[in-house]
Amino acid sequence: MTFSWTPHRFSGGALALDVANSIVLRADPERRIDRFADASVMDAFPGGANRHGAERALFGPLEPVTNDARLGLIDLREAIDRHFRAEILGAGKPALLADLLEAIAAVLRRSGERPQALDTATARSALLLLARPEPDRLKICPNCNWLFLDRSRNRSRAWCDMAVCGNRVKASRHYRRNREDPRP
Repeated sequence: MTFSWTPHRFSGGALALDVANSIVLRADPERRIDRFADASVMDAFPGGANRHGAERALFGPLEPVTNDARLGLIDLREAIDRHFRAEILGAGKPALLADLLEAIAAVLRRSGERPQALDTATARSALLLLARPEPDRLKICPNCNWLFLDRSRNRSRAWCDMAVCGNRVKASRHYRRNREDPRP
């Protein structure tokens, strides 16, 4: 099966969140899909982020990570997910913040002269998220469980992507309502 990085895959609103969202169905071990488990898919991620990512202008054209930096990117991805997910749920812990800062520091130390590399840009994006003035804008999609930034004026965005998750929830609600209340 071929896979492509479509606009929906970059609905997190920040590169760090899009990288964290590269695991589909994270909470379901039986159906969980790690998109970065395939090196060619990981290498294609920067191209998708260059086309569809919310921070593409901020970081410039992204480049794939080197082979020796792949594990560092995975460690950073997991630290981003653990820290920000806990913050959203009100269970943030200093140890999770320390883990995230250590993963960021490790990536930045290794990055050398590759500021456009995916791991370096992801670390910088995570730092920007940590410094954000409005932490309540960070949310978890109730449909797919992805992390996203709510940039709506009134902070009312409910899903990571209305065209995908919003429609699925609304269609499911419609189906249940019509099944329970069949009209002539």
